[in-house]
Amino acid sequence: MAFFMIGTQRSGSNLLRLMLNQQPAAAAPHPPHILERFTPLLPLYGNLENEKNFDLLIDDVCRLIELNPIPWEGFSLDRQLVKQCCLDRSLMSVLAAVYDLFCEAKDAFMWCDKSLANVYFLPEIKEAFSDARFIYLYRDGRDVAVSFRKAVVGEKSFYHIAGHWHREQQLALQFREEVDPEDFYSLSYEQLIADTENTLRSLMEYFYIPFDSNMLQFNISEEAKKTARSGSLWENVVKPVIKGNVNKFFKEASEEDIRIFESVAGESLDALGYERAYIQRGEELEFTEEQIQSFEEENTRLKKEIKERLAPRELELRRPQAELLEEIRNR
Repeated sequence: MAFFMIGTQRSGSNLLRLMLNQQPAAAAPHPPHILERFTPLLPLYGNLENEKNFDLLIDDVCRLIELNPIPWEGFSLDRQLVKQCCLDRSLMSVLAAVYDLFCEAKDAFMWCDKSLANVYFLPEIKEAFSDARFIYLYRDGRDVAVSFRKAVVGEKSFYHIAGHWHREQQLALQFREEVDPEDFYSLSYEQLIADTENTLRSLMEYFYIPFDSNMLQFNISEEAKKTARSGSLWENVVKPVIKGNVNKFFKEASEEDIRIFESVAGESLDALGYERAYIQRGEELEFTEEQIQSFEEENTRLKKEIKERLAPRELELRRPQAELLEEIRNR
């Protein structure tokens, strides 16, 4: 059974992934972001009906997984076996094959792809996976923005983060209206940390999967320790659930930034039940070209500052995958 977690980064997705991974029936490895990274590169492979082209795509996807900063341990990728498991010659089929094989190696019956950017490929996923299930994990976008400000990944100005977050929530919410309700579960980060056990029980029951008490011990698992060692993005996953980790934007963001966010993404805040702090519906600010240019400059400056502060070890962990993707582009 295939599960896809969708939403926006910095919303607790690694927390939920580690919880799911503690269920013996589930395989939830750290994602190599196959669709996000390879979809733009597909034209470089030419016609995938050509044997050599398809073999090359399989090898590159396998290499990406093998270079993942958080390894898929206890699992060896046999290219020929991956090819045999592909139902057709497509990137979706390669993704299915590698996850199916990992699931089999773990003696599980379900796998979860935690690449939240899959929100951009929902129609294609639904078409390719007749048994696909979707977990929509969302968090107050203003807290997401505060978290992105500190993270090595993502946008940095509240204007840019708000636009990014709003687009992804709208894609998920629109898809929720189109898909069979039995295949789609909406879950807020705030709910997950406030009442973890009951929330996990509800999620498992929804998809007819047994709850396992080990899911509550996610932070002492080897997968959590391995994840935490892989960078500052995930250092909190070895800690128990931080129940008060909400409404941080009131202390860590300026009123101006919150007003910007609520003006850009207020519609999604409303749809998800988050109360606005300053900008009410119909009172959204309009931004001039000069203001937007200022946001661009802020975004560029903050991204540069984050990279300059990044620990050498974190750069080294990300380097192999980045070099592989660059190699493919220049091939």
